[in-house]
Order: sequence, then structure tokens, then C-alpha cells
Amino acid sequence: MKPIRRPAWALPEHRVTAEASWRSRRRFLRESGSVLGMPLLFGLFNSDPPPPEPPILPERYPAPRNPTFTVARPTTPKELFLSYNNFYEFGTSKAIRAAAQALRLRPWWVRIDGMVERELELDAEELIRRMPLEERIYRFRCVEAWAAVVPWTGFPLRELVRLAAPRAGARYLRVESFLNPEVAPGQKQPWYPWPYVEGLTLAEATHELAFVATGAYGAPLERQNGAPLRLVLPWKYGFKSAKSIVRFTFTDTRPRTFWSQVVPQEYGFWANVNPAVPHPRWSQRTERLLGSDERVPTQLFNGYAAWVAELYRGLEQEPLFM
Repeated sequence: MKPIRRPAWALPEHRVTAEASWRSRRRFLRESGSVLGMPLLFGLFNSDPPPPEPPILPERYPAPRNPTFTVARPTTPKELFLSYNNFYEFGTSKAIRAAAQALRLRPWWVRIDGMVERELELDAEELIRRMPLEERIYRFRCVEAWAAVVPWTGFPLRELVRLAAPRAGARYLRVESFLNPEVAPGQKQPWYPWPYVEGLTLAEATHELAFVATGAYGAPLERQNGAPLRLVLPWKYGFKSAKSIVRFTFTDTRPRTFWSQVVPQEYGFWANVNPAVPHPRWSQRTERLLGSDERVPTQLFNGYAAWVAELYRGLEQEPLFM
């Protein structure tokens, strides 16, 4: 006689639940659901916030100070630096510190791609472990005509370029910030071309002043200041210093940067500091120092002309200062 082969989902009759038991269980769930569900729903809407994440590699701070990079002005008070921020992903006011705490830093994947020998994707913690951290004191100049002096911790951008090993023909570095409208309410605004994108020539990216900050004031970088990775380009206006970076792309095409798409008549690709070239809506001849509100003269290339002017020889026809 041919054996009967039942499919795997078929159960023998003795394992089928009796109808009376099934109806009894359904009645219990229906009658108790309103009671049992209340704590669950209450927990969903009234749960405690997640515990704060520990800083990334706190044992590496403070890093050794590089005496080559220092500033004669006093350092901006730390608390002011931590609380006075432009970060449009979290809002258009300076007071975005609390909102930025929603940004989770683990895991934080960083992609290095484009015209490179080998594309990489690694966690920010792993990337920072690979890099030689140091502290540099730089001037910081916002296009809004306020200024600061910040002790940054991080690594030269040229070290990341070396890690990426760009191929011949790569001329630009495109830098992209995170995109997560669930935690960054500003990214729900459809009139902005999110994610935030900035760009540099490869000559700028490999200049000794170009820096990737991972910390400030002897501690890991805080979210409102661009954790876990941000650019620091002290001879340019601050909007070039992209925050909370997730991607570095090497390309032969000049990147379309965020602000040059939003307001092209006011914010260009280069954005080098020059007191003689006004913003369309205000003068750049002076700057306001955070902490004292003193007005002081703006310096060409934010005081770094001797370092970087050579980068722009032969480019005088370009709008270098917007």
C-alpha cells in the first residue's frame, strides 16, 4: 500500500484545539484586553527616554596640542560654544542644543566612495581609532559676521584622503551630512535640498589646515557641534564646515553644495573670508567676537592668508569670496 505523506503544516487530529477551549481563550483575551493593554499603551506614550550614549572613545581626550596652530585671541568660553549653534537640521535658531540630543551616534556608518582605489564603509569609532588625534586652536568665522576661537580635537583631512587613495582624475571631495527627518525636524522642510552637502577641491582637502574635528575643549564633540565628525576649514566661512558627516565622495565634478542651491546669489562654492567682499545683505569688514561682543576687523582668509593664498593663484576669475 502506498504510504500517506502529509505536508509539514498538516497536524494530526489529536493535536487540534477543541472548539470549546478555543472559544474560552478568545473570550478571555477579549475581556481582559482592555485591562492588559492599558499598561502597554501607557508605556508607549510615557516611557522613560533612552539612557544617554557614552561618548565615543573618551579615553583619547584631551589629545596632545599641536603648537603650530594657535591664536593670539582668548578662547571662546566653552559654554557659549556649546549653546550658540547653527544647525539647520534641528531648527533655524541658535538654540538647538536640546533638539540635537535626539541624534543617536551608535552606530554611525561613514562611507568613503567615488573615484577611490577601494570603497570603504566603517563605523565612526573605527575611523577615529585609525587616526592620529591632536588639538588645534583655530579662528572660526561665520558668514553672519560673528567669530570664535575654538580648541578643536581631530585629525588632518589629508589623513582621510590618504586612507581613501583617490584615483587619478579625482579633483573634488564631496562631503555629505546625515539624513534622518525622524530626529531632525528641519529636514522635513521641503524647500531645503537635504542632505547637507559641502565640497572642496582636492588641493584644499589635502592642505595642512583642513581638519576633521571629533572633539572640542578637550572632550568628544557634542551633537549640536557636529558629532561625531565635522569639517573645520578655518580660512572659510563656517557654513563650509559640514556637521555630522556620513559620506566622503571623491569626484571629478564640482559638487552642488547646499547653500549654493538654496541662495546661489549669496553663498557660493568657495566661501573664503574677505573683508573687502560684502555679503549682499551686510558688510564683512568687521566681526563680533562671541563672549565679549567686541567688534574687530575681519582678516583676509580669516587670518590664514599666508597659509592658503597660494591655493587660489590663477583662479582670480572665480567668485572666491562668496
